[in-house]
Amino acid sequence: MKRVAISIGDINGIGIEIALKAHNIIKERVKPLYMIDREMLESASKLLKVDIPNDFETIALNLNSFAINPGEISKDSGYYSFASFKKAVDLAKDGAVDAITTLPIHKKAWELAGVGYKGHTDALRDFFKQDAIMMLGCNKLFVALYTEHIPLKDVPKKIQKEPLKRFLLNFAKSINSDKIAVLGLNPHAGDGGVLGDEESIIIEAIEEANQEIDIFDGVFVPDIAFTPKMRQKYRYFVAMYHDQGLAPLKALYFDESINVSLNLPILRTSVDHGTAFDIAYRGGSVSLKSYINAIEYINNEK
Repeated sequence: MKRVAISIGDINGIGIEIALKAHNIIKERVKPLYMIDREMLESASKLLKVDIPNDFETIALNLNSFAINPGEISKDSGYYSFASFKKAVDLAKDGAVDAITTLPIHKKAWELAGVGYKGHTDALRDFFKQDAIMMLGCNKLFVALYTEHIPLKDVPKKIQKEPLKRFLLNFAKSINSDKIAVLGLNPHAGDGGVLGDEESIIIEAIEEANQEIDIFDGVFVPDIAFTPKMRQKYRYFVAMYHDQGLAPLKALYFDESINVSLNLPILRTSVDHGTAFDIAYRGGSVSLKSYINAIEYINNEK
């Protein structure tokens, strides 16, 4: 059974509740190790009125405890969530676990805590000095993002042949698929240059990538790329920018999608949702589906 380090995310959010409530399901698939100090775990358990399972194994961060403030953005919770994540990464680096799964952090809380990263993927790129690829989705559909958290006005400047070719090849080597659909940037994929000429660069990158690994098709018109007919033929897509890929993905599979970091020496999966501060510690129901799917992805990896 694979050993998986679980970083608990922002403790003012729903991450720890998900971890506690899903534990009995998760332990049947992998051996989970939770990156949290016992005192903080007990505080969260009392607030949630959810018992800590007897076999809920924790790895201490040895940090000072602080008051949990449900639904609030705070420096303390931001720093703690980063420390939990870093501990999970260190265990994976040392070979003590087979993979890591991250529960949701709050980017503003990281900023308040002085963490110099925008999020998990940004940090992983720096930790490993490699071009981590962000892929999101579920077994029915996965989308890799060529550009991620940048302003839309900056995307066209990033459409360059060599970096895109490298991205395509790294993506292909990170998954098990015989075909990948690549989207254009502009409406109607540029309409032959009438609505933009970036597609000519994308086509060159595809053609050169196919000389090494012949599995890329495109460029596809973005507004028809995710239609049922296309999804019958393709399971993996490359989007040129964040919302181009994630708007259709989340419309189709919001509850079950996960986030996977590829092209790294370690495997990291994550839930594909946020801290849900609006429902944290309020006694309502939280969805466990994305978290369970994130664990299943690890379990199914060879």
